Amino acid sequence: MNELVTGDAVVLGLRPAKLPTRALAIAIDLVLTVTVYLLVLVGIGFASGSLDEAAVMALTVASFLLILVGVPIAVETLSHGRSLGKLACGLRVVRDDGGPIRFRHALVRGAMGVVETLGSFGVISCIASLVSARGRRIGDVFAGTLVVRERVPNAPMAVVPPPPPWLVGRFSELDLSDVPDGLWLAIRQYLTRMTQLDPVVGRSMAQRLAEDLAARTGTPAPVGVPPAAFLAAVVSERQARDARRAVGVSGPAAVPGDSSAHPAAFAPSPVPPAVPPVVSPPAAAPAPTPAPKPPATGFAPPA
Repeated sequence: MNELVTGDAVVLGLRPAKLPTRALAIAIDLVLTVTVYLLVLVGIGFASGSLDEAAVMALTVASFLLILVGVPIAVETLSHGRSLGKLACGLRVVRDDGGPIRFRHALVRGAMGVVETLGSFGVISCIASLVSARGRRIGDVFAGTLVVRERVPNAPMAVVPPPPPWLVGRFSELDLSDVPDGLWLAIRQYLTRMTQLDPVVGRSMAQRLAEDLAARTGTPAPVGVPPAAFLAAVVSERQARDARRAVGVSGPAAVPGDSSAHPAAFAPSPVPPAVPPVVSPPAAAPAPTPAPKPPATGFAPPA
């Protein structure tokens, strides 16, 4: 796997980090955290004169859990997978589909790291990374994450084409919780490369991916909507949800001109009626011309 896709549906030329680079990043992080931990132990030692042995032991264990376990988890969560060591080595922790990690990913990696990195002095981590095809340790396997290299010169980037305007916001009620990360990755990679594929092959792939996505969401593609447009619209909806979740906004975002509440949700928006022209009032009818008088002939008109 030489390419990954971010949560913004952008294909990046990122490659999985190798064992030496990961080991260097972990060593930098361990040096920093162990230094802080030793300084805290020294402070506890100075303050232990007025504390009993049980209190000193409780403070030591709490300091170990807070500094060596809690701090790395908090740093990876807040920095979206970039600790100080990874930042120095140009690495980042991402999800399997290339998106940014969350607290649950960092928690699983940190909890497993206590056993496979601190408990075994890194032996288990090294063996797991060497065995894995993408250099993942056991914590990455359980958390569904991957450490990748960000500093790749001239990394090509391709943006997923946006969906048609009349499909934007049409899938705000779609349930995307059962769609696996592998399917998202396949859809995004197809959308970024569909212009490079043979038309027949591209249509076949789009149809198959649309059927898989419909099976996972329980909602088939609307009639008359091309499979590629359906895939692009659903990916756009997922990006919008991730963006709203990042800023803490709940509920569907308002889309200008969105008519998804109408029955014909997948039909193009109607063209607004033209403003009727202003009709001026009709001009007054001219006065009737009086009939000409008959010439005087001396005959009285007939009764």
